[in-house]
Amino acid sequence: MVTHMKEARRMPGAEWLKNHPRWLERAYLFSKRIIMKAYPVMKRIHPRFANWLMVRSEEVLKGWVFNCQMCGQCILHSTGMTCPMNCPKNLRNGPCGGVRPNGHCEVIPEMPCVWVQAWERSRTMLIFADDIKVIQPPVNRTLQNESAWVTMIEGRDVQTPKGWGWDA
Repeated sequence: MVTHMKEARRMPGAEWLKNHPRWLERAYLFSKRIIMKAYPVMKRIHPRFANWLMVRSEEVLKGWVFNCQMCGQCILHSTGMTCPMNCPKNLRNGPCGGVRPNGHCEVIPEMPCVWVQAWERSRTMLIFADDIKVIQPPVNRTLQNESAWVTMIEGRDVQTPKGWGWDA
């Protein structure tokens, strides 16, 4: 059986790197510390350049390693450094229930299930191993193509759009 739906890009070395999430976990914490300090300063000096730099660096770096879909609400550290947006169904809260017995996707049988990989990789993490058990809200599509670092710093990644909350 041949699937006509396009599988996520797999760049050279990216799978090896994702299969060693402890290194990525450390890189995430280091990057977070630097960006949390540097971005506000850069934004004061030149806001447009600061935003462009953040978006472009995410497109290139996270695009190569994680096949980043630029959702603007990155939860890689919660998903074993596996991007859930690479799931053909874009499921962000966990597997769909259609995982095949061999751990592959029901939509693209040649592709390992993103959530099976996320669970397996999260088990080897030191700091964020149990974050995969946290139920994530649906992705806010209004943040698409924005920098996840910027939305995190500005607190927009955890805000729910009007009508999504309990107060609606």
